[in-house]
Amino acid sequence: MNVMAIILAAGQGKRMKSKLYKVLHPVCGRPMVGHVLQTVKEADCRRTVVVVGHGAEAVQAYVGGDAEFVLQEQQLGTGHAVLQAQPLLGEEEGTTVILYGDTPLVTANTIKDLLAKHEAAGAAATVLTAVVPNPQGLGRIIRGEDGRVLRIVEQKDCTPEQAAVTEINTGMYCFDNRKLFAALSKVTNHNAQGEYYLTDVLEILHSLGETVEAHIADDYAEGVGVNDRVGLAEAEQLMRARIVRRHQLNGVTVIDPASTYIEADVIIGPDSVIYPGTTLRGATTIGEDCTIGPNADISGSAIGSGVTVKHSVADGAVIGDQTSVGPYAYLRPGTKIGRDCKVGDFVEIKNASLGDGSKVSHLSYVGDAVVGKDVNIGCGAITANYDGFNKSLTEIGDRAFIGSNVNLIAPVKIGDGAYVVAGSTITHDVPSGDLAIARERQTNKEGYADKIRARAKAKKENAKPGI
Repeated sequence: MNVMAIILAAGQGKRMKSKLYKVLHPVCGRPMVGHVLQTVKEADCRRTVVVVGHGAEAVQAYVGGDAEFVLQEQQLGTGHAVLQAQPLLGEEEGTTVILYGDTPLVTANTIKDLLAKHEAAGAAATVLTAVVPNPQGLGRIIRGEDGRVLRIVEQKDCTPEQAAVTEINTGMYCFDNRKLFAALSKVTNHNAQGEYYLTDVLEILHSLGETVEAHIADDYAEGVGVNDRVGLAEAEQLMRARIVRRHQLNGVTVIDPASTYIEADVIIGPDSVIYPGTTLRGATTIGEDCTIGPNADISGSAIGSGVTVKHSVADGAVIGDQTSVGPYAYLRPGTKIGRDCKVGDFVEIKNASLGDGSKVSHLSYVGDAVVGKDVNIGCGAITANYDGFNKSLTEIGDRAFIGSNVNLIAPVKIGDGAYVVAGSTITHDVPSGDLAIARERQTNKEGYADKIRARAKAKKENAKPGI
């Protein structure tokens, strides 16, 4: 079956009260129109046409080469919007699916079921419907005595009897492509809104003796469009629950789904455990047997298997197998951590790599650095990578030992197996196997502490009033 898709995305979405065009508002990390594009792709649609209007350039920039575009210069209704695709699809033989760019919850399985119902019935049109508890504001499905769809009536045009119907139009359809565009030429704007309704095509086809079918969605939420920020939050909640459930069914333990946020593009391996308060965003991948959280914030990162991340932030980081991170670590973009590493509490790493088996256990900053294997970086050690003008590189060789409170003033190289003594400020390279010490020699002055205390006490007493 030759299946095409038309996605209506021309509306500005004034009720969103936003500079961002409606279909580009994200739901679980992906713009709403992106969810719909993914749905038609998974439903095996051969061609996809997006009808743009308001914000056309921004929508096209996001969609890119994933679809063809037509412009609806004036918003004169849904029928008028679909008609703009006629130059591209009008001569095609096959079935056309019509969706909206602001219905991110519709699934590919539902669209496949809709297409199957359409084909089995030999229908000219099949509408996706839903039975909802509150149909206010939605188009009603009006059926004949034989149960077939006669027409769809918009809320403002409903009689009291029609308004009582709870089966509603989701706005999604599939049509015989040739019959769709033939019927669109007969649609008028004689209605309360003065618009050309796509819904009128169904009544036109029925009057011509064509079969018009309906498929009721299992979950009415799939057909809910987002019109304002309240609807956006509701869609986010429903999508988040769906995403968490998918991971659970794939073998991931999510301790508290209600307090866990996972975006649409995240991949998690089986037997990983996600603790409460965790946020996983962007194109993040997590391997098997990981422990993530509580309160981990991970974005656009690649995490191996057997990794632990607690109370920490990772943004654009790569973390190798069996590594532990946190609590309270911050892995910034460009961070690459090897296998069996330890990044401990209050450690910040930026644009730096740690070789396998290396440890930065606490209170350290490693930025713009290449750290070898089995290196120990002590408490409070830092790489001083910025001189006010340029960022410079620090290189630390395999098996080197960097003592506590060491300052490595970049650019500097610490060789394999070198030892830097605690408290040193290193400004020159340290060759392999050498020990570097760069601090003032300690001097003890006998009894001088007692003299300081006595002097301070006398000064305090002399400062009292009346003396």
